[in-house]
Amino acid sequence: MKLAGSSRERRRTGTTILEGENLVRAYRDSGAAAETIFAAESALADPRIRDLVENAPARERLVFSDEIVARISQLVSASGLAAVVRAPEPGPIPSSLPNCLLLEDVQDPGNLGSVLRTAVAAGIEHVFLSPGSAFAWSPKVIRAGMGAHFRLSIFEGVDLARVARACPGRIVATEPRARESLYDLDLRGPVAWLLGNEGSGLSEAALRIATDRVRVPMPGPAESLNVAAAAAICLFEQLRQRGRQ
Repeated sequence: MKLAGSSRERRRTGTTILEGENLVRAYRDSGAAAETIFAAESALADPRIRDLVENAPARERLVFSDEIVARISQLVSASGLAAVVRAPEPGPIPSSLPNCLLLEDVQDPGNLGSVLRTAVAAGIEHVFLSPGSAFAWSPKVIRAGMGAHFRLSIFEGVDLARVARACPGRIVATEPRARESLYDLDLRGPVAWLLGNEGSGLSEAALRIATDRVRVPMPGPAESLNVAAAAAICLFEQLRQRGRQ
């Protein structure tokens, strides 16, 4: 229950909770072993859930009463299945990076999860988060990511300037007041995309890292785009320029 409700507990233990059949199955399919898989008594009537509880790799398997699982769950319509997993250690930062995302202080869990999901769809493998960003392995981020976490190397609490030095190509910052349009920049080579906080955008220190600053043209009256929407537009414009489908 502490793990489900406390970001501090998740960070302290380096573990988190995956809720629902889809996330538990995606974690199993990634080849990783859970610390614990648990289910509500009534959920075991579903053959698919029973199969996961009995056969997915895990150190321990538990069955709780429906009441206990309901108290743990953060979902109104949960399937009664969940797993406690250890947040993966991504290993050392590669000495040379191809395309990647550098995220400064992205704090909304839904936005961060959506960015991670988009990154996987666009073929990105490495994502770097500044110390002020949301915890990538919080349940809300994981739910928004829809299994993206298990296909990425996610580095948290990193110095983005240090990471940028390993990027051989452009370091492109999204900035609503930039002179250059995203669509006028040559994105066919390696790109490290630098995206910032939902409210304040990128800091001046982060902007100094960039080799290019671009804006997404917005003919409407909106002041800026949601960071997840901006990430999707940028990544798929890069794919378009490369002629990929």
